[in-house]
Amino acid sequence: MNSISRREFLRMAAALAASMGWPTTALARIAEGLESLAAGRAPVVWLHGQACSGCSVSFLNTTYPDAARVLTQYISLAYHTVVSAATGDTALQVLDRRMAAGDYVLVVEGAVPQGMPRACLTGGREFVDLLTRAARGATSVVAVGTCAAFGGIPAAPPNPTGAMSVSRVLSDAGVSTPLINLPGCPAHPDWLVGTLVHLMKFGQPALNAQGCPQLFYGSVIHTRCPRFYSYEMGHFARFFGDDGCLFKLGCLGIRTHADCPTRHWNSKVNWCVGAGAPCIGCARPEFAHQREFPFYRIREQSEQGK
Repeated sequence: MNSISRREFLRMAAALAASMGWPTTALARIAEGLESLAAGRAPVVWLHGQACSGCSVSFLNTTYPDAARVLTQYISLAYHTVVSAATGDTALQVLDRRMAAGDYVLVVEGAVPQGMPRACLTGGREFVDLLTRAARGATSVVAVGTCAAFGGIPAAPPNPTGAMSVSRVLSDAGVSTPLINLPGCPAHPDWLVGTLVHLMKFGQPALNAQGCPQLFYGSVIHTRCPRFYSYEMGHFARFFGDDGCLFKLGCLGIRTHADCPTRHWNSKVNWCVGAGAPCIGCARPEFAHQREFPFYRIREQSEQGK
């Protein structure tokens, strides 16, 4: 039985609203969404494809509310290859029963090895078959992380497994279940928790051209970067640790849509540029897909030797 008080629900709703940038007028509905999650009315099936499980680890770092509360009180996590208490045949039986019942949110982590189906198996089952079956019974599909959303590192050249994004595989299979992309390597936990709450009480969020929620991916990192003024003034860092804009060290914030500058990571402690590292554009559809496009540059070619 859930022992969370109404006051605690409202406190959690306020924290979540603040982290999402939602108005205080939405607090009551957010609290209702959390209550719906806590009542087990939001069963979640989480499938893994080709990935490092980084998005699962990132999700476990959620703070508003924390991971233990999300997993035990806010969502009914029917299946997850890492977090599920059940293992082996028992876990697969739980998964089968949940898919047969339908009416769940499908979270997918990792790319789909379409060109080498047996490169990714779950209980001896090819991931592509499991994915399409699960997606047909879901109310929504959430592709969490850049691997699931756009192919990511598994789809990087030469892509020996023929890795593809979840959206492309489902489209080719004729699956029309609404899909939301949450790119990032890894995806921020707020993006996933916020999306689940939005689905519960507000429905499908407004999406951009890449299928990502405008709530989190509505602007480029560059415009909110604290080093934006340096860019405008033409003051660029030449070496790591220098003051100035990191554009000439390979920063891709100018081409990447995400709210990292205002949301921050690791319990709101810091983010890539705040730590002195260029943004590598991990939320971009093209992330890791161009062999000649490195994550970092030492200096601009014209400055070599100076």
